[in-house]
Amino acid sequence: MAYWLVKSEPFKYSWEQLEKDKQTMWDGVRNYAARLHLKAMKKGDEVLFYHSNEGVEIVGIAKVAREFYPDPTAEDDDGWVVVDLKPHKKLKKPVTLVQVKADKRLANMALVRLGRLSVQPVTEEEWKIVMEMGGMK
Repeated sequence: MAYWLVKSEPFKYSWEQLEKDKQTMWDGVRNYAARLHLKAMKKGDEVLFYHSNEGVEIVGIAKVAREFYPDPTAEDDDGWVVVDLKPHKKLKKPVTLVQVKADKRLANMALVRLGRLSVQPVTEEEWKIVMEMGGMK
């Protein structure tokens, strides 16, 4: 199993909305690196759900429910893809970007190094640290 992080602005699509919807198509990604990450996701992989711009914190864990397929919202045929995500667990305590940046063990995390990337990989070690910070261990 691999681990990932996806970002969403809460006013556009929040963790609470994902819980309410029970599953969603993760569409609208228009970055080549993020597209490669979407294509690498496998059913059952766990995904940190991060509220960007507002809240600026990791709030939940989603799971990949369906592997990549063409993004129906893409207006061009440039190979954009989506995955389906479903909520798994809400973190007991949100993990803020400030907390992530303050923890030296997470200095190489993509969230710190590649702040604008909307879909990014998370190492197993980073995952364990975030779970601990979020009260999940």
